[in-house]
Amino acid sequence: MSRSTRRGALAAATVALALTAAACSSSDSGSSDNPSASSSGSGSSAFQPQHKGGTLKLTAHAAAGTLDPQVNYTLQYWQLYQSMYDGLLAFKKVGGQESFTVVPDLAAAMPKVTNGGRTYTFTLRKGITFSNGKALTTDDVVASFQRIFKVSSPTAGTFYNGIVGADACLKKPASCTLSKGVIGDAKNNTVTINLTAADSEFPYKLAVPHASVVPKDSPTKDAGTRPLPSTGAYMAASYDPNRELKLVRNPHFKEWSRQASPQGYPDVIDYTFGQTVESEVTAVENGQADWMFDAPPTDRLGEMGTKYASQTHVNPLTAFWYATLNVNMAPFNNKLARQAINYAVDRAAVVQLYGGKNLASPACTILPPGFPGHVDSCDYTKGGGTTWKAADLAKAKELVKKSGTAGQEVGIVVQDDDVNKSIGQYLQSLLTQLGYKAKLKPLSPNIQFTYIQNTKNKVQLALTSWYQDYPAASDFLNVLLSCASFHPGSDSSINISGFCDKGIDAKMHSALKTAQTDEKGANQQWGAVDQQIMAESPVVPLINPKLVDFTSKRVGNYQFSKQFYMLVGQLWVK
Repeated sequence: MSRSTRRGALAAATVALALTAAACSSSDSGSSDNPSASSSGSGSSAFQPQHKGGTLKLTAHAAAGTLDPQVNYTLQYWQLYQSMYDGLLAFKKVGGQESFTVVPDLAAAMPKVTNGGRTYTFTLRKGITFSNGKALTTDDVVASFQRIFKVSSPTAGTFYNGIVGADACLKKPASCTLSKGVIGDAKNNTVTINLTAADSEFPYKLAVPHASVVPKDSPTKDAGTRPLPSTGAYMAASYDPNRELKLVRNPHFKEWSRQASPQGYPDVIDYTFGQTVESEVTAVENGQADWMFDAPPTDRLGEMGTKYASQTHVNPLTAFWYATLNVNMAPFNNKLARQAINYAVDRAAVVQLYGGKNLASPACTILPPGFPGHVDSCDYTKGGGTTWKAADLAKAKELVKKSGTAGQEVGIVVQDDDVNKSIGQYLQSLLTQLGYKAKLKPLSPNIQFTYIQNTKNKVQLALTSWYQDYPAASDFLNVLLSCASFHPGSDSSINISGFCDKGIDAKMHSALKTAQTDEKGANQQWGAVDQQIMAESPVVPLINPKLVDFTSKRVGNYQFSKQFYMLVGQLWVK
Protein backbone atom coordinates (compact mmCIF):
# COMPACT_ATOMS: atom_id res chain seq x y z
CA MET A 1 0.00 0.00 0.00
CA SER A 2 1.41 1.88 -0.62
CA ARG A 3 3.80 1.68 -0.42
CA SER A 4 6.65 2.74 1.48
CA THR A 5 7.49 5.72 3.45
CA ARG A 6 5.49 3.65 5.64
CA ARG A 7 3.79 4.01 8.81
CA GLY A 8 6.19 4.32 11.70
CA ALA A 9 6.41 1.66 14.33
CA LEU A 10 5.61 1.45 18.00
CA ALA A 11 8.48 1.34 20.40
CA ALA A 12 8.50 -0.13 23.88
CA ALA A 13 8.00 -3.73 24.67
CA THR A 14 7.29 -3.04 28.29
CA VAL A 15 3.83 -1.66 27.66
CA ALA A 16 3.04 -3.32 24.34
CA LEU A 17 1.22 -6.16 26.07
CA ALA A 18 -1.00 -3.76 27.97
CA LEU A 19 -1.70 -1.89 24.77
CA THR A 20 -2.71 -4.90 22.69
CA ALA A 21 -4.55 -6.65 25.49
CA ALA A 22 -6.69 -3.65 26.30
CA ALA A 23 -7.00 -2.07 22.88
CA CYS A 24 -9.86 -2.51 20.49
CA SER A 25 -9.27 -5.33 18.08
CA SER A 26 -9.91 -4.77 14.40
CA SER A 27 -13.51 -5.83 14.91
CA ASP A 28 -14.31 -3.39 17.70
CA SER A 29 -16.26 -0.18 17.59
CA GLY A 30 -14.37 2.95 16.67
CA SER A 31 -15.65 5.20 19.40
CA SER A 32 -16.07 4.64 23.11
CA ASP A 33 -19.02 6.98 23.47
CA ASN A 34 -20.71 6.15 20.21
CA PRO A 35 -22.27 2.70 20.54
CA SER A 36 -23.79 2.94 17.08
CA ALA A 37 -20.35 3.27 15.47
CA SER A 38 -19.91 0.75 12.70
CA SER A 39 -17.31 -1.97 13.14
CA SER A 40 -14.29 -2.50 10.95
CA GLY A 41 -16.06 -5.44 9.38
CA SER A 42 -18.14 -4.85 6.30
CA GLY A 43 -19.12 -1.30 7.21
CA SER A 44 -22.37 0.52 6.69
CA SER A 45 -24.22 -0.42 3.51
CA ALA A 46 -25.92 2.94 3.01
CA PHE A 47 -24.80 6.52 3.60
CA GLN A 48 -26.09 7.82 6.94
CA PRO A 49 -26.72 11.56 6.45
CA GLN A 50 -27.11 12.21 10.18
CA HIS A 51 -23.34 11.67 10.55
CA LYS A 52 -22.37 14.02 7.71
CA GLY A 53 -20.35 17.16 8.42
CA GLY A 54 -17.58 18.53 10.58
CA THR A 55 -13.82 18.83 10.16
CA LEU A 56 -11.68 15.71 10.56
CA LYS A 57 -8.25 16.65 11.91
CA LEU A 58 -5.34 14.40 10.98
CA THR A 59 -1.74 14.94 12.05
CA ALA A 60 1.69 13.63 11.05
CA HIS A 61 5.29 14.51 11.85
CA ALA A 62 6.01 14.99 8.13
CA ALA A 63 4.27 15.11 4.77
CA ALA A 64 4.84 12.33 2.22
CA GLY A 65 6.23 14.30 -0.71
CA THR A 66 4.47 14.78 -4.03
CA LEU A 67 0.65 14.84 -4.10
CA ASP A 68 0.59 13.41 -7.65
CA PRO A 69 -1.40 10.12 -7.46
CA GLN A 70 0.46 8.61 -10.41
CA VAL A 71 3.85 9.28 -8.78
CA ASN A 72 3.42 9.08 -5.00
CA TYR A 73 4.15 5.60 -3.65
CA THR A 74 3.44 5.95 0.06
CA LEU A 75 0.78 4.51 2.31
CA GLN A 76 0.37 7.94 3.87
CA TYR A 77 -1.18 9.37 0.69
CA TRP A 78 -2.53 6.19 -0.92
CA GLN A 79 -4.80 6.05 2.12
CA LEU A 80 -6.15 9.52 1.25
CA TYR A 81 -6.42 8.89 -2.50
CA GLN A 82 -9.19 6.35 -1.82
CA SER A 83 -11.49 9.29 -1.16
CA MET A 84 -10.05 11.49 -3.94
CA TYR A 85 -9.07 9.67 -7.13
CA ASP A 86 -10.68 6.88 -9.12
CA GLY A 87 -9.50 4.37 -11.67
CA LEU A 88 -11.43 2.13 -14.04
CA LEU A 89 -11.56 -0.40 -11.20
CA ALA A 90 -11.22 -0.05 -7.41
CA PHE A 91 -10.78 -2.12 -4.30
CA LYS A 92 -14.01 -2.33 -2.33
CA LYS A 93 -14.15 0.41 0.32
CA VAL A 94 -15.04 -1.81 3.27
CA GLY A 95 -13.32 -3.31 6.28
CA GLY A 96 -12.00 -6.86 6.54
CA GLN A 97 -11.17 -9.51 3.95
CA GLU A 98 -13.73 -8.12 1.46
CA SER A 99 -11.45 -5.10 1.01
CA PHE A 100 -9.25 -7.24 -1.28
CA THR A 101 -12.16 -7.53 -3.77
CA VAL A 102 -11.93 -5.54 -7.03
CA VAL A 103 -15.12 -3.80 -8.22
CA PRO A 104 -15.99 -1.48 -11.16
CA ASP A 105 -15.31 2.21 -10.45
CA LEU A 106 -15.20 4.66 -13.38
CA ALA A 107 -16.13 1.63 -15.49
CA ALA A 108 -19.84 0.79 -15.42
CA ALA A 109 -19.08 -2.93 -15.02
CA MET A 110 -16.15 -5.33 -14.84
CA PRO A 111 -14.36 -5.47 -18.21
CA LYS A 112 -15.16 -7.80 -21.06
CA VAL A 113 -11.99 -9.91 -21.36
CA THR A 114 -11.26 -11.45 -24.81
CA ASN A 115 -8.34 -12.46 -27.03
CA GLY A 116 -7.06 -15.13 -24.62
CA GLY A 117 -6.94 -12.73 -21.68
CA ARG A 118 -5.04 -10.05 -23.61
CA THR A 119 -7.85 -7.57 -24.35
CA TYR A 120 -9.90 -5.70 -21.74
CA THR A 121 -12.88 -3.61 -22.87
CA PHE A 122 -14.44 -1.14 -20.43
CA THR A 123 -17.61 0.89 -20.81
CA LEU A 124 -17.35 4.15 -18.87
CA ARG A 125 -20.07 5.41 -16.56
CA LYS A 126 -21.86 8.50 -17.80
CA GLY A 127 -22.13 11.79 -15.97
CA ILE A 128 -18.87 11.72 -13.98
CA THR A 129 -17.23 15.13 -13.56
CA PHE A 130 -13.79 16.19 -12.33
CA SER A 131 -13.53 18.59 -9.40
CA ASN A 132 -12.66 21.37 -11.91
CA GLY A 133 -16.11 20.96 -13.51
CA LYS A 134 -14.97 19.17 -16.69
CA ALA A 135 -16.77 15.98 -17.72
CA LEU A 136 -14.74 12.77 -17.71
CA THR A 137 -14.25 11.34 -21.22
CA THR A 138 -12.48 8.42 -22.87
CA ASP A 139 -9.71 10.89 -23.84
CA ASP A 140 -8.92 11.47 -20.16
CA VAL A 141 -8.57 7.71 -19.61
CA VAL A 142 -6.25 7.28 -22.61
CA ALA A 143 -4.14 10.30 -21.59
CA SER A 144 -3.90 9.03 -18.00
CA PHE A 145 -2.38 5.72 -19.13
CA GLN A 146 0.10 7.59 -21.34
CA ARG A 147 0.89 9.85 -18.39
CA ILE A 148 1.91 6.85 -16.22
CA PHE A 149 4.92 6.54 -18.54
CA LYS A 150 5.46 10.24 -19.20
CA VAL A 151 5.87 10.98 -15.49
CA SER A 152 7.95 7.78 -15.02
CA SER A 153 5.54 6.43 -12.42
CA PRO A 154 7.42 4.08 -10.03
CA THR A 155 5.41 1.07 -11.27
CA ALA A 156 5.40 1.92 -15.00
CA GLY A 157 7.97 -0.84 -15.63
CA THR A 158 6.36 -3.46 -13.41
CA PHE A 159 2.58 -2.97 -13.30
CA TYR A 160 1.93 -1.48 -16.75
CA ASN A 161 4.80 -2.77 -18.90
CA GLY A 162 2.49 -5.47 -20.30
CA ILE A 163 0.38 -2.91 -22.19
CA VAL A 164 1.04 -3.00 -25.95
CA GLY A 165 3.50 -0.19 -26.72
CA ALA A 166 4.78 0.09 -23.13
CA ASP A 167 8.31 -0.94 -24.17
CA ALA A 168 8.65 2.12 -26.42
CA CYS A 169 7.13 4.32 -23.69
CA LEU A 170 9.63 3.08 -21.11
CA LYS A 171 12.51 3.87 -23.48
CA LYS A 172 11.20 7.31 -24.51
CA PRO A 173 8.64 8.43 -21.92
CA ALA A 174 8.13 11.93 -23.38
CA SER A 175 6.82 10.60 -26.71
CA CYS A 176 4.59 7.84 -25.24
CA THR A 177 1.36 7.27 -27.20
CA LEU A 178 0.21 3.67 -26.49
CA SER A 179 -1.75 4.05 -29.74
CA LYS A 180 -2.35 0.29 -30.00
CA GLY A 181 -2.33 -0.39 -26.25
CA VAL A 182 -5.05 1.92 -24.89
CA ILE A 183 -7.78 2.90 -27.33
CA GLY A 184 -10.69 5.22 -26.59
CA ASP A 185 -13.97 5.10 -28.50
CA ALA A 186 -15.88 8.30 -27.66
CA LYS A 187 -18.93 7.27 -29.69
CA ASN A 188 -19.49 4.06 -27.70
CA ASN A 189 -17.97 5.48 -24.49
CA THR A 190 -15.53 2.55 -24.26
CA VAL A 191 -11.83 2.13 -23.56
CA THR A 192 -9.97 -0.96 -24.77
CA ILE A 193 -6.64 -2.03 -23.26
CA ASN A 194 -4.49 -4.52 -25.16
CA LEU A 195 -1.81 -6.52 -23.36
CA THR A 196 1.15 -8.37 -24.89
CA ALA A 197 0.31 -11.40 -22.72
CA ALA A 198 -2.49 -12.40 -20.36
CA ASP A 199 -1.97 -11.05 -16.82
CA SER A 200 -4.04 -12.50 -13.99
CA GLU A 201 -3.09 -9.53 -11.76
CA PHE A 202 -4.08 -6.79 -14.20
CA PRO A 203 -7.41 -5.97 -12.45
CA TYR A 204 -5.45 -5.36 -9.22
CA LYS A 205 -3.05 -3.05 -11.05
CA LEU A 206 -5.96 -1.02 -12.41
CA ALA A 207 -7.33 -0.57 -8.88
CA VAL A 208 -4.30 1.18 -7.30
CA PRO A 209 -3.65 4.96 -7.37
CA HIS A 210 -0.97 4.86 -10.09
CA ALA A 211 -3.82 3.99 -12.50
CA SER A 212 -5.94 6.96 -11.36
CA VAL A 213 -7.71 8.82 -14.14
CA VAL A 214 -6.80 12.51 -14.19
CA PRO A 215 -7.70 15.22 -16.73
CA LYS A 216 -6.06 14.87 -20.15
CA ASP A 217 -4.42 18.31 -19.82
CA SER A 218 -2.58 17.32 -16.60
CA PRO A 219 1.16 18.18 -16.69
CA THR A 220 3.38 15.47 -18.17
CA LYS A 221 5.77 15.75 -15.25
CA ASP A 222 5.31 15.17 -11.53
CA ALA A 223 2.69 17.71 -10.40
CA GLY A 224 4.41 17.98 -7.00
CA THR A 225 2.50 20.19 -4.58
CA ARG A 226 -0.03 21.32 -7.20
CA PRO A 227 -3.19 19.25 -6.69
CA LEU A 228 -4.59 17.53 -9.80
CA PRO A 229 -8.40 17.62 -10.23
CA SER A 230 -10.07 14.53 -8.78
CA THR A 231 -13.29 12.59 -9.39
CA GLY A 232 -13.89 11.22 -5.87
CA ALA A 233 -15.72 12.61 -2.86
CA TYR A 234 -12.85 14.95 -1.93
CA MET A 235 -10.47 17.32 -3.69
CA ALA A 236 -7.29 18.98 -2.41
CA ALA A 237 -7.89 22.67 -1.75
CA SER A 238 -4.27 23.40 -0.82
CA TYR A 239 -0.98 21.65 -0.04
CA ASP A 240 2.13 22.89 1.70
CA PRO A 241 4.36 19.90 2.67
CA ASN A 242 5.82 21.96 5.52
CA ARG A 243 2.45 22.81 7.04
CA GLU A 244 -0.82 21.35 5.84
CA LEU A 245 -2.86 19.43 3.29
CA LYS A 246 -6.49 20.50 3.16
CA LEU A 247 -9.17 18.34 1.54
CA VAL A 248 -12.69 19.64 0.92
CA ARG A 249 -15.75 18.13 -0.71
CA ASN A 250 -15.62 17.83 -4.49
CA PRO A 251 -18.63 20.01 -5.46
CA HIS A 252 -19.22 17.93 -8.62
CA PHE A 253 -19.24 14.53 -6.89
CA LYS A 254 -22.36 12.38 -6.87
CA GLU A 255 -22.00 8.86 -5.49
CA TRP A 256 -22.17 6.35 -8.38
CA SER A 257 -21.00 3.28 -6.43
CA ARG A 258 -20.97 2.95 -2.66
CA GLN A 259 -18.57 0.01 -2.98
CA ALA A 260 -16.04 1.75 -5.20
CA SER A 261 -16.29 5.47 -4.45
CA PRO A 262 -18.48 6.18 -1.42
CA GLN A 263 -19.74 9.57 -0.32
CA GLY A 264 -17.57 10.89 2.53
CA TYR A 265 -18.76 11.97 5.96
CA PRO A 266 -16.52 14.93 7.02
CA ASP A 267 -16.96 18.23 5.19
CA VAL A 268 -13.26 19.03 5.56
CA ILE A 269 -10.21 16.83 6.15
CA ASP A 270 -7.40 18.92 7.60
CA TYR A 271 -3.99 17.16 7.66
CA THR A 272 -1.29 19.11 9.50
CA PHE A 273 2.47 18.42 9.55
CA GLY A 274 5.35 19.36 11.79
CA GLN A 275 4.42 18.25 15.32
CA THR A 276 6.55 15.88 17.37
CA VAL A 277 5.00 12.44 17.90
CA GLU A 278 4.70 13.24 21.64
CA SER A 279 2.54 16.26 20.87
CA GLU A 280 0.54 14.25 18.31
CA VAL A 281 -0.53 11.78 21.03
CA THR A 282 -1.48 14.63 23.37
CA ALA A 283 -3.44 16.32 20.58
CA VAL A 284 -5.49 13.13 19.95
CA GLU A 285 -6.06 12.59 23.68
CA ASN A 286 -7.27 16.19 24.09
CA GLY A 287 -9.45 16.06 20.97
CA GLN A 288 -7.36 18.72 19.16
CA ALA A 289 -6.55 16.04 16.54
CA ASP A 290 -8.67 13.04 15.53
CA TRP A 291 -5.94 10.65 14.34
CA MET A 292 -2.16 10.47 14.15
CA PHE A 293 -0.22 8.90 11.30
CA ASP A 294 2.98 8.25 13.25
CA ALA A 295 3.58 5.60 15.86
CA PRO A 296 3.22 6.76 19.45
CA PRO A 297 6.47 6.97 21.43
CA THR A 298 7.44 4.56 24.19
CA ASP A 299 6.29 6.59 27.15
CA ARG A 300 2.70 6.98 25.89
CA LEU A 301 1.74 3.38 25.11
CA GLY A 302 0.71 2.56 28.68
CA GLU A 303 -1.95 5.26 28.90
CA MET A 304 -3.22 4.40 25.41
CA GLY A 305 -3.61 0.73 26.32
CA THR A 306 -5.53 1.50 29.52
CA LYS A 307 -7.10 4.97 29.75
CA TYR A 308 -7.70 5.28 25.97
CA ALA A 309 -8.17 1.59 25.10
CA SER A 310 -11.46 2.12 23.24
CA GLN A 311 -9.73 4.63 20.92
CA THR A 312 -6.80 2.32 20.10
CA HIS A 313 -7.14 -0.11 17.19
CA VAL A 314 -4.54 -2.83 16.46
CA ASN A 315 -4.48 -4.65 13.10
CA PRO A 316 -1.96 -7.17 11.66
CA LEU A 317 -0.35 -6.18 8.35
CA THR A 318 0.88 -7.98 5.25
CA ALA A 319 4.14 -6.06 5.30
CA PHE A 320 7.80 -6.24 6.27
CA TRP A 321 10.49 -3.87 7.49
CA TYR A 322 13.85 -4.57 5.94
CA ALA A 323 17.37 -3.31 5.36
CA THR A 324 18.48 -2.85 1.75
CA LEU A 325 22.07 -3.78 0.86
CA ASN A 326 23.50 -2.09 -2.24
CA VAL A 327 24.79 -5.02 -4.33
CA ASN A 328 26.63 -2.65 -6.70
CA MET A 329 28.81 -0.89 -4.10
CA ALA A 330 31.39 -2.01 -1.55
CA PRO A 331 31.14 -3.72 0.84
CA PHE A 332 27.80 -5.25 -0.19
CA ASN A 333 28.83 -6.04 -3.74
CA ASN A 334 30.30 -9.03 -1.92
CA LYS A 335 27.71 -11.73 -1.27
CA LEU A 336 29.51 -12.99 1.84
CA ALA A 337 29.28 -9.53 3.42
CA ARG A 338 25.53 -9.44 2.66
CA GLN A 339 24.99 -12.87 4.15
CA ALA A 340 26.99 -11.85 7.22
CA ILE A 341 24.53 -9.03 7.99
CA ASN A 342 21.59 -11.42 7.63
CA TYR A 343 23.18 -13.84 10.13
CA ALA A 344 24.22 -11.05 12.53
CA VAL A 345 20.92 -9.19 12.95
CA ASP A 346 19.13 -10.02 16.17
CA ARG A 347 15.57 -9.79 14.91
CA ALA A 348 14.19 -10.18 18.43
CA ALA A 349 16.04 -6.97 19.36
CA VAL A 350 14.44 -5.19 16.39
CA VAL A 351 11.01 -6.49 17.48
CA GLN A 352 11.63 -4.95 20.92
CA LEU A 353 12.64 -1.63 19.39
CA TYR A 354 9.46 -1.69 17.32
CA GLY A 355 7.19 -2.31 20.30
CA GLY A 356 7.46 -5.91 21.41
CA LYS A 357 6.18 -9.25 20.22
CA ASN A 358 2.54 -8.21 20.39
CA LEU A 359 3.21 -5.58 17.71
CA ALA A 360 5.71 -7.37 15.45
CA SER A 361 7.36 -10.73 14.81
CA PRO A 362 10.81 -11.62 13.39
CA ALA A 363 10.92 -11.91 9.58
CA CYS A 364 13.05 -14.41 7.65
CA THR A 365 11.52 -14.12 4.21
CA ILE A 366 10.43 -11.36 1.86
CA LEU A 367 6.84 -12.64 1.57
CA PRO A 368 4.99 -12.10 4.88
CA PRO A 369 3.26 -14.98 6.73
CA GLY A 370 -0.29 -15.57 5.53
CA PHE A 371 0.47 -13.99 2.16
CA PRO A 372 0.21 -15.84 -1.19
CA GLY A 373 3.46 -17.77 -1.85
CA HIS A 374 4.88 -17.49 1.69
CA VAL A 375 6.89 -20.51 2.84
CA ASP A 376 8.11 -20.93 6.43
CA SER A 377 11.85 -20.85 5.83
CA CYS A 378 14.77 -19.26 7.69
CA ASP A 379 18.24 -19.46 6.16
CA TYR A 380 19.81 -16.97 8.53
CA THR A 381 19.11 -18.23 12.04
CA LYS A 382 21.38 -20.02 14.47
CA GLY A 383 21.13 -23.73 13.78
CA GLY A 384 18.89 -23.25 10.73
CA GLY A 385 15.21 -24.17 10.51
CA THR A 386 11.88 -22.79 9.36
CA THR A 387 11.55 -19.90 11.84
CA TRP A 388 13.98 -17.38 13.29
CA LYS A 389 15.45 -18.41 16.66
CA ALA A 390 18.63 -16.43 17.30
CA ALA A 391 21.36 -14.41 15.59
CA ASP A 392 24.60 -16.20 14.69
CA LEU A 393 27.28 -13.59 15.34
CA ALA A 394 30.17 -16.08 15.13
CA LYS A 395 29.07 -17.18 11.65
CA ALA A 396 28.64 -13.53 10.62
CA LYS A 397 32.16 -12.57 11.77
CA GLU A 398 33.59 -15.58 9.93
CA LEU A 399 31.86 -14.46 6.69
CA VAL A 400 33.06 -10.85 7.08
CA LYS A 401 36.63 -12.15 7.54
CA LYS A 402 36.28 -14.38 4.46
CA SER A 403 34.89 -11.47 2.41
CA GLY A 404 37.88 -9.24 3.19
CA THR A 405 35.56 -6.25 3.69
CA ALA A 406 36.28 -5.52 7.38
CA GLY A 407 37.35 -1.94 8.05
CA GLN A 408 35.28 -0.47 5.21
CA GLU A 409 32.94 2.48 5.77
CA VAL A 410 29.17 1.88 5.67
CA GLY A 411 26.54 4.63 5.70
CA ILE A 412 23.10 3.70 7.12
CA VAL A 413 20.24 5.92 5.88
CA VAL A 414 17.11 5.95 8.05
CA GLN A 415 14.09 8.18 8.66
CA ASP A 416 14.62 10.58 11.54
CA ASP A 417 11.69 9.53 13.75
CA ASP A 418 12.43 7.84 17.08
CA VAL A 419 11.68 4.26 16.04
CA ASN A 420 13.56 4.29 12.73
CA LYS A 421 16.48 6.04 14.40
CA SER A 422 16.64 3.53 17.25
CA ILE A 423 16.69 0.59 14.80
CA GLY A 424 19.33 2.48 12.78
CA GLN A 425 21.47 2.93 15.90
CA TYR A 426 21.18 -0.79 16.61
CA LEU A 427 22.34 -1.61 13.05
CA GLN A 428 25.20 0.88 13.42
CA SER A 429 26.46 -0.81 16.60
CA LEU A 430 26.08 -4.23 15.00
CA LEU A 431 28.12 -3.25 11.92
CA THR A 432 30.77 -1.77 14.19
CA GLN A 433 30.89 -5.10 16.06
CA LEU A 434 31.43 -6.85 12.74
CA GLY A 435 34.43 -4.64 12.00
CA TYR A 436 32.93 -1.95 9.74
CA LYS A 437 33.14 1.82 10.22
CA ALA A 438 29.41 2.51 10.40
CA LYS A 439 27.82 5.95 10.23
CA LEU A 440 24.13 6.78 10.75
CA LYS A 441 22.44 9.26 8.38
CA PRO A 442 18.92 10.19 9.58
CA LEU A 443 16.73 12.03 7.03
CA SER A 444 13.23 13.50 7.17
CA PRO A 445 10.53 10.97 6.13
CA ASN A 446 9.50 13.56 3.53
CA ILE A 447 12.69 12.88 1.52
CA GLN A 448 14.25 9.64 2.79
CA PHE A 449 12.27 7.27 0.58
CA THR A 450 13.13 9.02 -2.70
CA TYR A 451 16.72 9.63 -1.53
CA ILE A 452 17.47 5.95 -0.91
CA GLN A 453 16.10 5.01 -4.35
CA ASN A 454 18.47 7.25 -6.32
CA THR A 455 21.82 5.60 -7.13
CA LYS A 456 23.43 9.07 -7.35
CA ASN A 457 23.20 9.24 -3.55
CA LYS A 458 25.40 6.14 -3.20
CA VAL A 459 23.34 4.61 -0.39
CA GLN A 460 25.00 1.43 0.91
CA LEU A 461 22.46 0.37 3.52
CA ALA A 462 18.99 1.80 4.16
CA LEU A 463 16.18 0.95 6.53
CA THR A 464 12.79 0.89 4.83
CA SER A 465 9.57 -1.10 4.69
CA TRP A 466 7.11 -2.50 2.20
CA TYR A 467 3.36 -2.89 2.59
CA GLN A 468 1.50 -4.75 -0.13
CA ASP A 469 -0.06 -2.92 -3.04
CA TYR A 470 -2.39 -5.85 -3.68
CA PRO A 471 -2.57 -9.51 -2.54
CA ALA A 472 -0.09 -11.20 -4.90
CA ALA A 473 3.47 -12.47 -4.31
CA SER A 474 4.79 -10.60 -7.34
CA ASP A 475 3.96 -7.35 -5.57
CA PHE A 476 6.87 -8.00 -3.21
CA LEU A 477 9.33 -10.03 -5.28
CA ASN A 478 8.83 -8.64 -8.79
CA VAL A 479 8.25 -5.04 -7.69
CA LEU A 480 11.10 -4.83 -5.18
CA LEU A 481 13.78 -7.04 -6.69
CA SER A 482 13.35 -7.48 -10.46
CA CYS A 483 15.67 -6.01 -13.09
CA ALA A 484 12.72 -3.95 -14.41
CA SER A 485 12.40 -2.15 -11.05
CA PHE A 486 15.99 -0.87 -11.06
CA HIS A 487 16.37 2.57 -12.65
CA PRO A 488 19.84 4.07 -11.97
CA GLY A 489 19.80 7.82 -11.39
CA SER A 490 16.04 7.97 -10.71
CA ASP A 491 14.12 8.88 -7.54
CA SER A 492 11.65 6.17 -8.59
CA SER A 493 13.88 3.09 -8.43
CA ILE A 494 12.02 0.89 -5.98
CA ASN A 495 14.64 -1.88 -6.30
CA ILE A 496 16.80 -0.01 -3.79
CA SER A 497 19.42 -2.78 -3.55
CA GLY A 498 20.02 -2.58 -7.31
CA PHE A 499 19.60 -6.37 -7.46
CA CYS A 500 19.26 -7.81 -10.97
CA ASP A 501 19.70 -11.54 -11.48
CA LYS A 502 18.72 -12.66 -15.00
CA GLY A 503 18.15 -16.27 -13.89
CA ILE A 504 15.86 -15.29 -11.01
CA ASP A 505 14.13 -12.76 -13.29
CA ALA A 506 13.29 -15.58 -15.71
CA LYS A 507 11.78 -17.58 -12.84
CA MET A 508 9.63 -14.58 -11.85
CA HIS A 509 8.36 -14.29 -15.45
CA SER A 510 7.60 -18.02 -15.41
CA ALA A 511 5.61 -17.65 -12.15
CA LEU A 512 3.65 -14.72 -13.61
CA LYS A 513 2.80 -16.85 -16.64
CA THR A 514 1.78 -19.83 -14.51
CA ALA A 515 -0.57 -17.56 -12.51
CA GLN A 516 -2.75 -17.06 -15.61
CA THR A 517 -4.00 -20.64 -15.36
CA ASP A 518 -2.73 -22.10 -12.07
CA GLU A 519 -2.64 -19.78 -9.07
CA LYS A 520 -1.57 -22.50 -6.63
CA GLY A 521 1.29 -23.62 -8.88
CA ALA A 522 2.39 -20.01 -9.33
CA ASN A 523 2.48 -19.46 -5.57
CA GLN A 524 4.75 -22.49 -5.16
CA GLN A 525 7.08 -20.96 -7.77
CA TRP A 526 7.03 -17.61 -5.94
CA GLY A 527 7.93 -19.35 -2.66
CA ALA A 528 10.98 -20.87 -4.38
CA VAL A 529 11.93 -17.45 -5.84
CA ASP A 530 11.75 -15.91 -2.36
CA GLN A 531 14.25 -18.51 -1.07
CA GLN A 532 16.55 -18.06 -4.07
CA ILE A 533 16.65 -14.29 -3.54
CA MET A 534 17.33 -14.76 0.17
CA ALA A 535 20.30 -16.99 -0.72
CA GLU A 536 21.72 -13.99 -2.64
CA SER A 537 20.87 -11.73 0.32
CA PRO A 538 20.22 -8.31 -1.30
CA VAL A 539 17.91 -7.44 1.62
CA VAL A 540 17.69 -8.24 5.33
CA PRO A 541 14.08 -8.97 6.36
CA LEU A 542 13.70 -7.68 9.93
CA ILE A 543 10.09 -7.77 11.16
CA ASN A 544 6.45 -8.22 10.14
CA PRO A 545 4.52 -5.38 11.82
CA LYS A 546 1.06 -4.69 13.13
CA LEU A 547 -0.56 -1.29 12.87
CA VAL A 548 -1.95 0.86 15.66
CA ASP A 549 -4.52 3.54 14.85
CA PHE A 550 -5.18 6.02 17.66
CA THR A 551 -8.37 8.04 17.18
CA SER A 552 -10.06 10.79 19.21
CA LYS A 553 -13.23 10.35 21.28
CA ARG A 554 -15.31 12.27 18.75
CA VAL A 555 -14.60 9.79 15.94
CA GLY A 556 -16.96 6.95 15.00
CA ASN A 557 -17.38 4.38 12.20
CA TYR A 558 -13.75 3.20 12.30
CA GLN A 559 -13.22 0.69 9.46
CA PHE A 560 -9.95 -1.03 8.59
CA SER A 561 -9.41 -2.06 4.98
CA LYS A 562 -6.72 -4.72 4.58
CA GLN A 563 -5.90 -3.08 1.27
CA PHE A 564 -5.69 0.64 2.19
CA TYR A 565 -6.02 0.68 6.01
CA MET A 566 -8.29 3.04 7.92
CA LEU A 567 -10.96 4.44 5.59
CA VAL A 568 -10.42 8.15 6.26
CA GLY A 569 -13.47 9.49 4.39
CA GLN A 570 -15.80 7.07 6.19
CA LEU A 571 -15.04 8.36 9.70
CA TRP A 572 -17.77 10.24 11.54
CA VAL A 573 -16.75 13.34 13.46
CA LYS A 574 -18.88 15.11 16.07
